[in-house]
Parts: sequence; C-alpha cells; structure tokens
Amino acid sequence: MSYKFLFVLFLSLLHTFFSFCIEAVEKKQMITIGVLSHRGDIITQNAWTPTAEYLSEQLPNYSFIIRPLKFDEINEAVANAEIDFILVNPGIYVNLEVRYRVSRLATMNNRRGNKPYNIFGGVIFTNNKHSEIHTLEDLKGKTFMAVDRASLGGFQMAWREFNAKHISPYDDFKSIYFGETHDRVVMSVIHGEVDAGTVRTDILERMIAAGKIKKSDFHILNQKTDKRFPFLLSTQLYPEWPFSKLQHTPNPLAQDVAIALLQMPKNHPAAIAGNYSGWTVPLDYQPVHELFEELKLPPYEQKFTLIDAIKQYWYWVIISLLALIVMIFITIFVAQRNRYLKGEKATLERQNKLILDSVADGIYGVDTKGNSTFINRAMEEITGWEAKDIIGKNQHKILHHSYGDGSPHPPEKCPVYLTFKENKSRFITNDIFWKKDGTSFPVEYSATPIRDEKGKTIGSVVVFRDITARNLAEQKRQEHQEQLTHVARLSTLGEIASSIAHELNQPLTAIATNARACVRMLESENPPTERCADVVEKIAIQSERAGEVIRHIRHFAHKDTVNKQAVKISKIIHTALELLKNEIQKNHISVHLNIDTSIKYVLAQEIQIEQVILNLVRNAIDAMKNTDYHSRNLNISVTPKEDKLAEIRVSDTGSGLPTHMAEQIFSPFVTTKPQGMGLGLSISYSIIENHKSMLHVDSVEGNGASFYFTLNTVDK
Repeated sequence: MSYKFLFVLFLSLLHTFFSFCIEAVEKKQMITIGVLSHRGDIITQNAWTPTAEYLSEQLPNYSFIIRPLKFDEINEAVANAEIDFILVNPGIYVNLEVRYRVSRLATMNNRRGNKPYNIFGGVIFTNNKHSEIHTLEDLKGKTFMAVDRASLGGFQMAWREFNAKHISPYDDFKSIYFGETHDRVVMSVIHGEVDAGTVRTDILERMIAAGKIKKSDFHILNQKTDKRFPFLLSTQLYPEWPFSKLQHTPNPLAQDVAIALLQMPKNHPAAIAGNYSGWTVPLDYQPVHELFEELKLPPYEQKFTLIDAIKQYWYWVIISLLALIVMIFITIFVAQRNRYLKGEKATLERQNKLILDSVADGIYGVDTKGNSTFINRAMEEITGWEAKDIIGKNQHKILHHSYGDGSPHPPEKCPVYLTFKENKSRFITNDIFWKKDGTSFPVEYSATPIRDEKGKTIGSVVVFRDITARNLAEQKRQEHQEQLTHVARLSTLGEIASSIAHELNQPLTAIATNARACVRMLESENPPTERCADVVEKIAIQSERAGEVIRHIRHFAHKDTVNKQAVKISKIIHTALELLKNEIQKNHISVHLNIDTSIKYVLAQEIQIEQVILNLVRNAIDAMKNTDYHSRNLNISVTPKEDKLAEIRVSDTGSGLPTHMAEQIFSPFVTTKPQGMGLGLSISYSIIENHKSMLHVDSVEGNGASFYFTLNTVDK
C-alpha cells in the first residue's frame, strides 16, 4: 500500500514539474533573428540555430529563433518589423542603416583554422580549362555568374575591381547570371556552365575541405595577397558581417544581447557550429560606404545636376530649344486652326439643325441620365411637345411612361435606356408614345448609341415614325386577306364538290335502302323486331356519317377565328384527309402518317391551317395523277424541332416542280395545272406568314415535291 502511495505522489510531482516548465516556456517572449541565407536555408538553420539557443540560455526570459532570409526578402522583413535582430553582409547592412536606422551591436569573427578573422573579401575565378582567360580584361565577351546583385562578397566587391579596370559587367560580359548561393556559383564554373564567377573569400577553401571540389579545378583572377588574410583573394578586404538590431527592438534587450555575444567563448559549440570564433566590438564600415559611393549604388545613387545634364547632353539641349521654337509656331498655327474650326463647327451645327428639321421622322437625343439633349421639328409636330418642354428633362416620363393599357412602363425596361446601358442598337417595330394632349399613338423607332471621340457611350439617338396610317392599312389588308382566304375555301369546296357529293351519297343511299327494308319487315305478319332494330341502328350510323361530312363542310366554309389558339394538329390533318377521302381512294394513293406523339397542340388559327393542309394534299394528289399508281405515296409528317417548334411536311411521289418554277411557285397566279388559278399556294404562303413562319418547298424535277412549314407547340 505504501509503494502505491509513493508512486502516485511521484506522478503528481512529475506532473507539477512539467506544468511549471510548460508555463515558463509559454511566458517567454519570442525573439526572431533574421540571417542572410547565402548558402541555402538548411545550411543557415544548422549553422545559426545553436547561436539562438545560446542567447536563449543567456537571456532566460526570451526564446530566440532563426529565420533564413533570401536577398530579396530582407527589405520586406525589416520594413514590416517581422524580425528583431538581423545578421547580413556589410553591404546590405549599410543600406538598412540608412533606410531603416538599423544599428550594429557586434562584428563576427570568422573562424578559419581555429583562427578568428573579422575581415573578408571576394575571389574571382575561372575553370582551369579556360587557358585563354588570365586577367580581368580577358572576361570581356564571356559569361559570368555572381551570387546576387545585393551580395557584397559574392558580387559588389568584384564589381569594384572590374570598375577600376574600366570593365562594366552588364555591358562588357556576354551574359551575367546570379546563382543565389555561393555553392551554386562555384559548381556552375567547375561544370563549365559559365566561363567565370565570383564568391566571398573562404568559400572555395571550405568546399575543398568538404571534398566537393579540388584546387586544380579552378584558377584565380586578379589574385592579391595580404599578411592579415591567408585565403585566396581578388579584391580589397572589408569588415565581416555585423549583428544588428532593428529600430523597434528595445535598447535594454539589445544591450543584453550585445553583452552575451561579446562574452561568448571563441570555442563555444554555437561558435563552432556557425564556423566563427566569437564576436568583437562593431568595426568601422566606412570601406563599404566608399565601395557603394564609387559604384553609385544605394544609398549613394548618382546625383545628376542640371549643369551635368547640359554638359553631357548639350546637343539635346539645342535640339530641345529648336523643338520649343517649332512648338511655338505650331501652337500659333493650332490656335488659328481652332478659331477656324470653331467657325466651321458652328456652321455644321446650323446645317445639322436644318437637316434634322427637314426629316419627316421624329428625332431626339438622350444622355446617359435619360434626359433629352435635342429634338427636331418633326418631333414637335408629331407629339405636340416643344423643345423647351423636353430638352433637359426625362424623356421616359414625358413620352414613354405608360403602356397602351395605361399600366406604368418601368424605366429599366425602356428600350431607349437599355440602348446606352448595354451599348447596343435596337429597332422596335410596335410601341406607343404619348402626346402632349395625353393621347397615345403607335410608333416604330430605332435607338442607336452615341459615342464620343474615345468610343465611350454618352447617350443614344432615337428616330421614330408614327405608324397609325400604316396600322390601319395593315388591318384593311388583313381583312381583305381573310375574305380572299374564305372565298378560296369556298372555291376549294366547289372544286371537290363531286367528292363531297359522293361522300354524302353513300350514307344517304344506305339510309334509304335500310329504311325500305325495315318498312317491308314491319308490314309482314310477324315482324322480326330484333332485325328491325339492327336495320334502324345501321340507319342511325349512316345518318351520323352524313352529318359528320356536313359538319366538316360547314366547319371548313366558316369564317376564320380572330385569334390563334391551341389546336390539335392531328385533328386538323385528319379533317383535311376526310374531306379528300374520295379523291384519295379514286386515284389509288397510299397515305402514310408520321405524327410524333410528343406533339399534341400547336398555336394556330384552326380553319386557316386546315385550308393549307387541304391545298397541299390536293396539289399532291394532282401531281401524282399521271404517275404509276403503284408508286403513288402521300406522306404527311409532324416532327419536333428546336425552340418548341413543330414541322408539318406534306410530300408526294409525283413529277416534281420544274426548276424554273421552284423560285416563283408561291407567287399569285403561278400554277403548273392547266385549269388552275394559281391562288392556292399563294394564299397558303400568306397564311403561314401570318403565323410567323415560312412555307418552303424541296423538289427535284421528276422525283416529287415536299412542302413544309413550322408552328409553335403549346402545352394545354
């Protein structure tokens, strides 16, 4: 029992200890150190994380972490205060010092063979295979690679040496590339991808020690020696990297960090991991300032004075003065032309006004707010509105405010508004405008966008015409057409009178015969009532048949209905076939119907479409009278088409239409029949046209004809 108690007590103490540790870690303030990642993020993390851990140990209230930064990420990280301290090359530091008031705390002692060096330089080298390259001048016309434009040891130091030899890397080299890391530059030169390159000092020695390259692989250009510096060198020497604080970093924290760095032993594990030998007090970075000033790099960009410009570009100054004199003369000329053009513009405006006023159609302009901008005289005469009543006011509220039934017309649906809103022309065939006296009148009008010289839509222009007289004429024409159509139907009934008579004669004969038989049976001594009932039933059937024929005739001869309505297309076809049943049988014609079951109703005037079907079927019968009766086939089909349309097609196997007749067969008084009047197809064409469709024909002479049209389908 005592062991269990001790075990539980141990677990409780262990939990308390870990809770205390976690709470202590959570209370630590996170401090970020940005480090230039000139050899890659992984190498940077491995090299500098021990230094961050060292600072965390020395300053227990803070937790330091490393953030690798590429060359193009440094300015953004500093400007946005994403880091608290920064370790970069001296060139970048000089710019940060001027731009963001970054201040150095210590200078790094680089470790080379257990010896500290707080200065460094750049080395320019080429592949040993390039026997033709011995000096910097030999690099002209060659390819070259550096680390980055902002890399001090990896480019800018070498650039200063080129500048001293009057060599411009950007102008004199065939191509210049930037590899982003020192290692990539070295390997690109060794592998022959570029002719030469530059990196900071000691990079080559490190890579040789690591076995990545051999000293025999490369050759140093512009080689220099310095007793203070035992490494391969091609440039002047400059102070090593500074460890700096950002402006927002508290000074007490910066002071504690500086002390901790200066007190770090040179053989501390963190220093060994970072390949340096501790830190020293901040060095003088004036040599870096001088390099940037000589190369005119930020923050020492070249200041170009007016005198410098005149001295260097005196010929451009003379050209500019001459150009100024020319411009003065041009300005005077343009001013004179402007006065002339203003006069011409006034003349054109007067002429435009005369032209507008001479047009019989009403014309007015509208801006993008819907206000009228101009009107012509015809508009005043047609509407009764004067210019002062309309110009500058909303045209929709004056001319277009209501529909014909008096209901409001919403402005957003006004075609004039939609014209300039959608930048699209419109032509409206039937609408109404309102006069000043409160009456409306039918109009057709076009609305066209108006654009300025830049192509921007600034309104629309409306040209309208009063179509009252035309509508009356159209109404009379329609009435005349209906009368003509009715007469044509009566004429058609006359032409098929013999067929109708035959249809009526058969049931009437049957009625008479059966009636006499029934009378004889009733006069017998024992009348057979059941047989009499059968005979009377036959009489009733035949009378109904006769009545149906008469009903078809009366229906077909009736006046047209005014409005289109949903009608069964199959019923129309069967009615027409019933009226022509005798002619079809007499001429031995086989009828084939193909009516799609999905099509029930069409929108049409029933009697008119019956007349069209009847005309087409009669024409088909006449076309097949002189052909072999074994091949006389009449095909009537109803098939669905796009946009909810039904195609009605009447085809025959007759002799077809002559080629010269196909184009004019629908004209009045044009016929292929010896006794025909040439009105059937013309009337049929007008009927289908009134149904917003077209009557078409496909025919090859000698191979029959096919007439077809479409009607709108409806769901009833």
